[in-house]
Amino acid sequence: MQVLLVDDEPLARDELRALLAAHPDVSIAAEAGNAIEGMQLINRLNPDVIFLDIQMPKISGLELVSMFDPEHVPHIVFVTAFDEHAIRAFDAHAFDYLLKPVEPARLARTLARLRRSLPAGAPDYQPLINLQPLQQLPCHGHNRIVLLPLAEVESVIARLSGIYLVDRDGQEHFTELTLKTLEERTPLLRCHRQHLVHPQAIAEIRLNDSGGADLITRHGRSVPVSRRFLKSLKDALGV
Repeated sequence: MQVLLVDDEPLARDELRALLAAHPDVSIAAEAGNAIEGMQLINRLNPDVIFLDIQMPKISGLELVSMFDPEHVPHIVFVTAFDEHAIRAFDAHAFDYLLKPVEPARLARTLARLRRSLPAGAPDYQPLINLQPLQQLPCHGHNRIVLLPLAEVESVIARLSGIYLVDRDGQEHFTELTLKTLEERTPLLRCHRQHLVHPQAIAEIRLNDSGGADLITRHGRSVPVSRRFLKSLKDALGV
């Protein structure tokens, strides 16, 4: 049984991890400290079960569950410190809910029900979050996550240290989203192996002798275009 823990409280994750360690057939695939990180891990790992906190900053556990296809909701076990959330949890198609601090016997009963309910093969659900275009891009800072509106993004650059969104003012914002995800779920266009650009930010295309080009943005910054991506970029822009 592959499980994912999503909780903004490290101590709560530590306690649940320790309780799950007593069950040899349970493997913790990953942990997330907020719903945005949880989205990425759900898409990538497709876990059997998600142990999900309800009260989290920015996006709550209930809001995260609302992003799934109602006909293909994965096994969600809400973990909450507040008993009044129980009814709302079941309204959100939860498989079960656990109250903090989690009691070992109560967890064992939940796991027993999960073993009887889970299919023998891999789960067949597909989260709706795979299909939704991104309008706000999560940027990670010290103990915070900033949601940068897509309209404010001028370009994206990949470095050895990670992926950075460049805004209209030239400020760089670190994100855990990949170039592939940004390319697939936003209007950003690939112009180089390490660069994406917002089409509305392009003011000029300057061709060079090597067969590539440089894009000049409306705020005067330069973004390289490699020969490999020049034609597809021009086709996308209708030039």
